[in-house]
Amino acid sequence: MRAEPTCPRCAGPLSAPGLWSSDWSCGVHGAVLPRQPSKRPGPEGLAAVLRDTRVPVWTPWPLPPAWLIAGFCAVGDERSGARATAVALSGPGLTSGPADMVLIAEEPGIGLGGHYAGLEGDDPGPGFDGSPPDAKVDISGPAATCGHSVPMWAVGTRPDRAVYVGEAMGDWLWAVLWPAEAGVLMLERQNLLDLREPGMDLDLPYGAHSPRLDE
Repeated sequence: MRAEPTCPRCAGPLSAPGLWSSDWSCGVHGAVLPRQPSKRPGPEGLAAVLRDTRVPVWTPWPLPPAWLIAGFCAVGDERSGARATAVALSGPGLTSGPADMVLIAEEPGIGLGGHYAGLEGDDPGPGFDGSPPDAKVDISGPAATCGHSVPMWAVGTRPDRAVYVGEAMGDWLWAVLWPAEAGVLMLERQNLLDLREPGMDLDLPYGAHSPRLDE
């Protein structure tokens, strides 16, 4: 059975557009854009997300040692295009055991990053950037200036994960890592590549599908 779209803010079921409304609707959050079922890791899954995205599709590049791409997710439909994307990765933690990371790019108000982060709202809230940043990433891609640095702030949420958030190219950029100890990965300055970059022929390494995307 094909999985159905869900609410990007709570993963709850949605009512599809119909005779009386052209919106997807969540019983808790009202009109939202639909979070589509996640795509399996591989060239086909990546191509499906890239096809109509209006926001970056971020991945660390090069990947941290022994890390693999573990799937993709997008929020939007054929009318809106993808207004949020998520890329899942998995690999060894720098302290102990396996770790997971989801990188999210989204337009303000979508709520996908807040959901993965475990927040009540759809953004990190006022004042989150009122202190010096906790980490920085470098970004590159079709609309990014070479060597552009993005400050990221740690957002306290749930004890089982580490969350960093910033703003890149006019969109929210979230990095959510499990377990919380895996957050030290962000202290090693990462270079994020926007996979929308034309003409790329990256040999992306793919692993098993991450269940984090469908949480």
